[in-house]
Amino acid sequence: MRIALITDGIYPYVMGGMQRHSFYLAKYLSRKKIYVTLVHFNQSAYDIQKLEFFTEEEKAYIENMVIPFPKGDRLPGHYIRSSYKYSSLVYEALKERLSEFDFIYSKGFSAWKLIEEKEKNPGKFPPVGVKFHGYEMFQKATKLIIRIHQMMLKGPARWITLHADYVFSYGGKVTGLIQALGVPSSRILEIPAGIEADWISENTGISGKTVRFTFLGRYERRKGVEELNEAIGMLLKENLDFRFNFIGPFEDSEKITSDKVVYHGLISDNSELKKRLDDTDVLVCPSWSEGMPNVILEAMARGCAIIATDVGAVSLMVDHTNGFLIPPGEVIILFDSLKKMTTLGPEVLEEMKKSSVQKIKSRFVYDLIIDKLIRVLESVKVQRHDH
Repeated sequence: MRIALITDGIYPYVMGGMQRHSFYLAKYLSRKKIYVTLVHFNQSAYDIQKLEFFTEEEKAYIENMVIPFPKGDRLPGHYIRSSYKYSSLVYEALKERLSEFDFIYSKGFSAWKLIEEKEKNPGKFPPVGVKFHGYEMFQKATKLIIRIHQMMLKGPARWITLHADYVFSYGGKVTGLIQALGVPSSRILEIPAGIEADWISENTGISGKTVRFTFLGRYERRKGVEELNEAIGMLLKENLDFRFNFIGPFEDSEKITSDKVVYHGLISDNSELKKRLDDTDVLVCPSWSEGMPNVILEAMARGCAIIATDVGAVSLMVDHTNGFLIPPGEVIILFDSLKKMTTLGPEVLEEMKKSSVQKIKSRFVYDLIIDKLIRVLESVKVQRHDH
């Protein structure tokens, strides 16, 4: 089987959760001996032609196709215009080779032009599946400027979603958003995000009476940090034994002054990040919108219980067995959940931590995820030949 994986970049050549997901798709598909034509671009100082973050065995199954992302102007909507130009360059690069592929897996707007051309002459194209991750442009926004940005993205995202052959979803509320756009269930392929097995730790013990919370991310409105700070302020007024860690780039004006709240700054080294998560009992993820956050998968793999908002596909990872699933923007409920975690008792908390690890091992390891993806794509291939 040969797949064209058309992306908006892969980690670490382009930074971001979506790019990390694309990196692991390419890596694990190649490990399963699936031929991948990887279409991407570079925003880093690394030599993208070397693909040095893949093994030689993996690179034997990867065709590296680099297409620079067009530079945009500064007028409103520049990202959309540049994305369409990029999709046009991708189409021009692939149009004479379409018969080589069994399936085209595209991220974001990268197959926009290709889908336009498929509308005109569907017979010469293989099936095209698109993925917009969490469909966050259709989730709740917290600021007017974000709503305006979402409005610019909604039209093209809706058109691409409705005109692709298949739409990838993480599941959970993401599937609901896709269905609300008018996509029938038969065209939705549910494949969750995953994590590498070497992230898994069996060390789920409780080190003492102090319950250790962690927030991992940046100070961004949609991440719910303002609500979290307010809830922590309420928690500090209680006579409770806890410590709260923030990992990420925070300005002094964004910080809480308390000996129970510690800021560790940005941590990009995985081994150091694992140590910090190993020193955590509960990860807190109070976002207003998400897809399927890597940070929750990483924390669960290291044996953390989770407090998270019920957005995107978070409900696939978090339930009563390993944490609390709460509505976004509700400070009182967030405070109550934090407080409850400090009073559960070590036995109950340890069971939650163990449940997180078990969920990862049974559902979210990349080998399992890619096996499921391959089965789905093989099924699509069979249906295509039957017709």
